[in-house]
Amino acid sequence: MREKIDALTQNLNRTIVGKTEAIRLVLVALLGGGHALLEDVPGVGKTLLAKSLARSLDGTFQRLQCTPDLLPTDITGTNIWNPKSGEFTYMPGPVFANIVLADEINRATPRTQSALLEVMEEHQVTVDGVSRPVPYPFFVIATQNPVEYQGTFPLPEAQMDRFMLSLSLGYPGMDEELQMLQNLQHGVKLADLQPCMTLAEIAQLRELCSQVKVETVLQQYILELVRATRQDEEITLGVSPRGTVALQKATQALAFLLGRDYAIPDDVKFLAPYVLCHRLIPRGGRNARGIVDRLLRSLPIP
Repeated sequence: MREKIDALTQNLNRTIVGKTEAIRLVLVALLGGGHALLEDVPGVGKTLLAKSLARSLDGTFQRLQCTPDLLPTDITGTNIWNPKSGEFTYMPGPVFANIVLADEINRATPRTQSALLEVMEEHQVTVDGVSRPVPYPFFVIATQNPVEYQGTFPLPEAQMDRFMLSLSLGYPGMDEELQMLQNLQHGVKLADLQPCMTLAEIAQLRELCSQVKVETVLQQYILELVRATRQDEEITLGVSPRGTVALQKATQALAFLLGRDYAIPDDVKFLAPYVLCHRLIPRGGRNARGIVDRLLRSLPIP
């Protein structure tokens, strides 16, 4: 399994230059059983990362290009009348895949965004009173541009809470951008990537991650951090219990990726901004990352 993880990481690094931390965070969400939200300006590799991950896994992949005219049935599927059989036939939507890329998710209308709520949490789709499970494992990786607001619909808090973590790729460094230019001449293209991990291995890795030991004192540290967000004067809405669970699962996945069968406080401190910030509503336009960093500094480390 360790060799499989290394092979998957190397596969992603072949197309995504210099983004080792972002790749690790996406793998944390994948192995932790959650979903990932990539928030950044256009052209930094958000869609490329999602596509590279999909090609590296031996599973099905679907892409949703979110636009204001996208309908909920374009995501979930719908029943279509079949004149030959004289009855309705269900036509599955693109969410019936192992990896779903929702590109520019904030360009879809709130009604369409809500179509993703059930499937992201319950891993099933209900159409005309009939519930159908999506394939396992199921992983949603969504992208959005946080700068351009024209023609966009901000994600509601309920949907933001469905993402295990939110991250930003950021601009590449000088050497990394030079490597990108050199890769255009003789580097590996996205189409050259080959699957290096099966769906059964992903399911096995998720099970191993869930067995990573989290001591009671570390769980109390997680609880103190989460509960502090609910009582802080600079926060209007604190982290939900779903966020508490997500932080522990992400901590277990990170510890496993780093080669340990136990979690440590540094795992929690590293992941807290990525897991908690997008779940907060700060007062007066304050910065959520700054608030979480302050809370981390104020709490005693076990």
